[in-house]
Amino acid sequence: MTDLTSSPDLAALAQPEPAAPAMPAAMNASTDWSESPGPDSPRASGEAEAPAPSAAVLPPPAPPAGPTRPDVAAGPARDALLELALRELSQRRQALEQEIAGLEQRRSQIQQQIASSFSGQSDGIARRMKGFQEYLVGALQDLAMAAEQIELVAQPVLVQPSPLDKQEAASVPELSPPAAAGLFSQDEALIRRLLKRYGGQPDFNADPWKLRRTLEPAGAALLDDWFLSQGGRGAQPSSGSRNRNVLIAAAAIAILGELYGDRFQTLVLAGQPERLGEWRRGLQDCLGLSRDDFGPSSGIVLFERSEAAIERADRLEERGELPFIVIDAAERVVDIPLLQFPLWLAFAAGPDELVLEEDLY
Repeated sequence: MTDLTSSPDLAALAQPEPAAPAMPAAMNASTDWSESPGPDSPRASGEAEAPAPSAAVLPPPAPPAGPTRPDVAAGPARDALLELALRELSQRRQALEQEIAGLEQRRSQIQQQIASSFSGQSDGIARRMKGFQEYLVGALQDLAMAAEQIELVAQPVLVQPSPLDKQEAASVPELSPPAAAGLFSQDEALIRRLLKRYGGQPDFNADPWKLRRTLEPAGAALLDDWFLSQGGRGAQPSSGSRNRNVLIAAAAIAILGELYGDRFQTLVLAGQPERLGEWRRGLQDCLGLSRDDFGPSSGIVLFERSEAAIERADRLEERGELPFIVIDAAERVVDIPLLQFPLWLAFAAGPDELVLEEDLY
């Protein structure tokens, strides 16, 4: 008989399935008949015995049509999930890259704006600071001039005079302010000699308060008329520029210094600080002066308002000194109280000079 376990097909089928029951041992040997054959049996009649039929073998079950394992069935779904996840990650990455690019562009724009705005603001701040500096300098100059014009009057000390002091006061003659108008004719020779000297070569090494520049013949003729014809009180036509007027006034100051020494003070009236600055620089150059020579306690005082000049001139006369008032050509209106003082020189500007002054200031 055929061994059932030796077939490879049956062996493969036997792995997942339970083993088939073994055939009984009697099936492998000749069948033991309990009864002896009768005379009618084929064996008894001598006929050959037919072979016993083999045991029926069942065919193996057919395998299933498709895969039934869970991991094999889940493969396509997992691939789809992975593909979807990768697609979402790619989209997020692209979005992040675009956002980063936008932020970098914005950063560069902000840096450019900061650079441009800083330079612009710096320029604006510099212009404002320059304007404030000019305003502050002008204000400080005005304040310094106002402070120089203020006189601090000391409180008088009352002391009981003794009889000896009364006798000495009676013996000393009272000082009177020097006369000016109408009396320059006595000094005609000195005045003309000085005017002739000033028309020669300039003396750059002259002492302070002496004229160091050359006086033109027109300026000398003007001063000759002002001293000897007008008696030191009157207006004269302007020479056409402020520098020439300053030179003429400087020559007058030098001559008055020769006549009166330090018993007079020059008061210059000009309506704007720029004009006063030109007067100060011109007088410094022509007379060899320094900045200390300009002030209430010095020889020359600069004024923007006629009221302050009048008040100063009154104080000088009260102290027995002589005020010499110089009026700039740009002053179109002159206060009448200025004309009451014994020495004043006003420069009368022409129409062209007034128009030029309006364009400059």
